[in-house]
Amino acid sequence: MTSFITKATEYYDDLLKIGDPRVADWFMMATPWPAFFLCVFYVSSVKIGIGIMAKRKPFEIRKILVVYNIFMMFLSGYVFVEFLLSGWLTGTYSLGCQPVDYSYTPLAIRMAKVSWLFFFSKFIEFFDTLFFILRKKFGHISFLHVFHHGALPFMWWFGVKFVPGGFGTFHAMINSFIHLIMYTYYGLAAMGPKFQKYLWWKKYLTTLQLIQFIAMLVHSIQLLFIECNYPVIFAKAITANALMMLVLFGDFYWKEYFKKKPTVDVSRISNGSVKCNMQHNGSLPNKNGTAKSNGIKSD
Repeated sequence: MTSFITKATEYYDDLLKIGDPRVADWFMMATPWPAFFLCVFYVSSVKIGIGIMAKRKPFEIRKILVVYNIFMMFLSGYVFVEFLLSGWLTGTYSLGCQPVDYSYTPLAIRMAKVSWLFFFSKFIEFFDTLFFILRKKFGHISFLHVFHHGALPFMWWFGVKFVPGGFGTFHAMINSFIHLIMYTYYGLAAMGPKFQKYLWWKKYLTTLQLIQFIAMLVHSIQLLFIECNYPVIFAKAITANALMMLVLFGDFYWKEYFKKKPTVDVSRISNGSVKCNMQHNGSLPNKNGTAKSNGIKSD
């Protein structure tokens, strides 16, 4: 047992040594443990938070939501543009094999910095779930939601530590663009009923999210079949994550937009009230009268 622990410790130390020296002193980049424990804290807090709020009234935090979504909209937009300007629009990046530039040139450092900012932004997105809990929108907190928010930051720690640039930044760039649109939608939804007429494009946003995972999968899987100076283990990780998200989100998309809508059998009872026996293929109302969903719902 002692020998195993010694070897594991040596392997861990050696692994950290081969990390990108440019990011070694950046916030949260010395070891994976801060990111790991924050993700564990997030996942465990979801169930605890739901339990705490179960018997409480939902908080009215509309103004906070508007400010938060506007902030996240601009942050996502900034990250998206930075990915473009530091690589993908410079003429030096290819959709095929794209190695990481480990140099200290301005563009290479800029790409590493935006990769770190994308990683750090995933922790800020924990507030998405917190606000759902405080508003008792428990139906929004699906396995898909928790997995995406809880796993991606930890996965991206390894991306920034070892490959902050190149091939793997494609899916971060696409994700930032989708989040720019998504937080715009959430921001409008948070502004109240008078803005509901501007949310007609919800289905198209959901379609864009699905296309995102397809694009990530198609892009990442190519590295499994070609020679490239990019660590194939990261390509495999991106492929596995994209495939899992595609399956989970595809299941939601099918249920939300293609599966048969609920049928209602209404019968009146003796005291004049109405009893509804509902058979749903998708979701059921929750206690605060809002529809449960794995995706995006407006207020």
